[in-house]
Amino acid sequence: MRKALRGGAVVLVALLAAVSCARTPPPPPPEIRSGQPERGAALIARYGCGSCHTIPGIDRADGLVGPPLTRFGARSYIAGELVNNADNLQHWIADPQAVEPGTAMPDLGVSAIDAQDIAAYLYTLD
Repeated sequence: MRKALRGGAVVLVALLAAVSCARTPPPPPPEIRSGQPERGAALIARYGCGSCHTIPGIDRADGLVGPPLTRFGARSYIAGELVNNADNLQHWIADPQAVEPGTAMPDLGVSAIDAQDIAAYLYTLD
């Protein structure tokens, strides 16, 4: 009986260890409270982001070159490189080549304020 209990305990400990080591995605990014999502939507149209990306809520944003940005606020990573949070997203938007040299995402000369507002809009897409 003791052997059976000990064997069961070993299995239970092994299962708990495996579950606790399982990789869980990071939580969704917080909203950018200082950004203006409405302005961000207008900037997305002005910078032409929709020529490469499909972006909900933006007229003629149906590009197929880059990934669709649907449900962006629920994603764990940006460009498969960065944890999806406000600082990283603004950095990616403003200077994608610094994050991933040679990426197809062009440097559009997006200012820090514009990147903040664009990110604020993207985080509404969850």
